[in-house]
Order: sequence, then C-alpha cells, then structure tokens
Amino acid sequence: MKSVVLIVDDEKHTREGLRRALEPRYDVYVADSLESAINVLESESVDVVLTDLRMQETDTGFKLLDRAKTLTPSPVCLMMTAFGSVEVAVEAMKRGAYDYLTKPIDIDRLEILIARALRGRSMETEVRTLRKQVDKKFGIENILGNSPRMKEIFEVIEQVAPSRATVLIEGESGTGKELIAQAIHTLSPRRNSPFVAVHCAALPATLLESELFGHEKGAFTGANEKRIGRFEYADNGTIFLDEIAEIEPQIQTKLLRVLQERSFQRLGSNKTVSVDVRIVAASNKSLEKMVAEGKFREDLYFRLNVVRIELPPLRERVEDIPILANAFLREFSTENGKRITEFSPEAVNLLQTHSWRGNVRELRSAIEHAVVLARGEKITPKDFPPGIRQQSGPGSAAGGVRPGMTLEEMEKAAIVQALKDCGEHRTKAALK
Repeated sequence: MKSVVLIVDDEKHTREGLRRALEPRYDVYVADSLESAINVLESESVDVVLTDLRMQETDTGFKLLDRAKTLTPSPVCLMMTAFGSVEVAVEAMKRGAYDYLTKPIDIDRLEILIARALRGRSMETEVRTLRKQVDKKFGIENILGNSPRMKEIFEVIEQVAPSRATVLIEGESGTGKELIAQAIHTLSPRRNSPFVAVHCAALPATLLESELFGHEKGAFTGANEKRIGRFEYADNGTIFLDEIAEIEPQIQTKLLRVLQERSFQRLGSNKTVSVDVRIVAASNKSLEKMVAEGKFREDLYFRLNVVRIELPPLRERVEDIPILANAFLREFSTENGKRITEFSPEAVNLLQTHSWRGNVRELRSAIEHAVVLARGEKITPKDFPPGIRQQSGPGSAAGGVRPGMTLEEMEKAAIVQALKDCGEHRTKAALK
C-alpha cells in the first residue's frame, strides 16, 4: 500500500510538476488553497503534507501546519519556501514542521526527505504502540513474584530506574530480561521518550553495526540512502541491547566509545553524532566468564556492569509458580473467550514438578496451549504440550510450597511466606 502525499501550492505549474515526480512512488493529492487542503486532510488518511508557506492567503503554511497537528495520527509536514524566506521556514520547524525546501524544488532531495520522514513517522508509531504496551503490561507492579529473590530485584529496579546508570541484566532465556528492562524505562524520567530494543544475535556483524549506528548513502553495497540508527532513534530514551554477549569485537569497540563519550559516527561518515541514551544490556551468558575466556572486552564489561541484575530461573523460585500460573490462566481464558477457572490436582502436580528449563516463557506458553485445548472449565495434564507431560521431575520445595498441594494452597503458602519475610506487616507484604 502506497503512502499518501498531499501537495499544497497555488501555482499550478509547481503542483503538477511535483505530482508527476512523486506519483510513481506515492498516492498524491493536490490542493490550491487552505480550504481545499483541509478538506483533503479531513477526508483522506494523509502521511505527508508538502505545502508552500505563503500563498494567496497570508501564512497558509502555518495555518495548515497547525490544523495537521490536531489530527491523529498527524501527517508529517514539509514546507516549501522562496530563498529569501528561510527564516520563516525555520520558524515553521520550531512549530512542528519536519523540514523545509527552497524553491525551485530539488526533486532528489525532496524524495530523500519524504522517505526519511515516513521512516521516522513509522518509528514514532511503533514507539507509541510500544509505550502503550509498556504502560499497560510492563510496570513493575505487573512483574509477578513473591519470592525473596524477586523482592530484592524489585527493590533494585526502583532504586536504579530514576538514575542514569547503565544496567546489565543476566539470566537464563525466558526469565524476563526484557520485561525488567521495560520496567526500568517505565519508572525512569525517560518514560515519555523511546524504548528501543535491539536483539543483537539476530543480525550479522555488518548489518548490526548499521542497525545500531546508521549509515550514509554509499557506505556499502546496497546503502542507497542515509539511514538513522537505533541509537539516534533512542535519543533521550532507553536502548535495550539483548544478547549483548553475541556482538563481534569491532562492534564492542564502537559500543565502548558510545558508553564513554555518548557519541559515534555513522558508517561512511566522519561526522560525530551525540546522543543522550540510557543503555540497558542483557545476556543469557555470564559476561564475567566470557571476559576471563578472552571472548568479551573487559573494559566494555566494566562499563556495562554498573548495576547488575541477575534473574533467577523459575526452578529457583517455585513459590512464584502459582501466582504466574493463575495470572496466565486468567489472561488466556479471557483472550480466547473461555471460562476456565482452575487447574485439576494432577495439573497442579505437573506445574510443581516440571523443571521449566524455558523458565517463565515456557510456563506461559504451556498454559496458553492448555487453555486453547481445554474442553471443560478445568485444566488437566492432557491439555499441556507433550514435552511438559513427559519431562516432569522432582520439584523444589521453597517458600512452603510442597508437591501435592492445590494451586490455591500454593498461593496461600506464597502469601504466608511474603508475610513472614515482612515481619507480618501486611502493607509491606502487599507492596512487595
């Protein structure tokens, strides 16, 4: 589906010339006045507005800009101006315009600006969506657990979130490292700026470097235009570098500079870009061990390891299983339009005795599978994936949780343990 561009100019020659230039790549509308432009905005979903600043009506561009900014989502606005009116165009940018071009219009520069604006708009939409998800699902109050280990982690999150400190999160796959990173961002002064996640193991070194730091046109084969990297998108916000242990040595060197100087250079450029970004990194391997083995830069490790959070595997906090299991049961029952209210005693025993090598992620997936396949109002062992049924082993007895207890009894035991840990202080236990 093509993006939609609205061209607004009272000079017919200019309007039609720009239309012909842009129509191969975009759906183009044209307007010759403020009134006709607003009619298009109110009837069509416009992505980019390209408008002359001054037409027959005084300050038409400003008026159209103000109107466009009231729309949701609002289109990106590019201003066209005569050479002598650059100061006015700069004022338009201060009021929310994306950029400006001087007449006569350089079509190549125009197409670059439109492409860049659309990428930025897409990223902003993605960030807004993510922020809504974070606000709804990733606040610290939604990270479930009453075990002593998780309580300690909650305290660290609350202490470190308001700071600028770099955080290193270590733990097995599936323990919720990205959830912790998102909670740190949500509780920080940066909460209204982007949270940008990069999964470092998903890309080869050359592509990862471009993804992180961006590149200039012609920097390498296939670099047909300049690209902004994730560090620039995360400016004033938080960048989450997942699986940091997998990055290649040359990227480790460049990342070290970012941590030291908060600046870098795009691929193919000598220009230094400065950013204000909070870095949260995560690894399912011990970086300290990798440093000892010569597989990870020691100086980078020390820069990352300002505050370290180690997430325990689920098998080491078995008292949290009932809380998590019931939360997932409610979530997926609602999501799938089912009225499933409990687990059978046999299913509870399965939850208690399974090793959960995939941790919370495996538990969540198993319960979603069970909810989808369950035919009654109760989850039974046959509803779980075969791998769960076949790989059960001796469970841990922690926090008063013992094999043979019902899920309700497990929850009660977890609450009792929370009260004990807080000296029977109910308010503190609830906050924990």
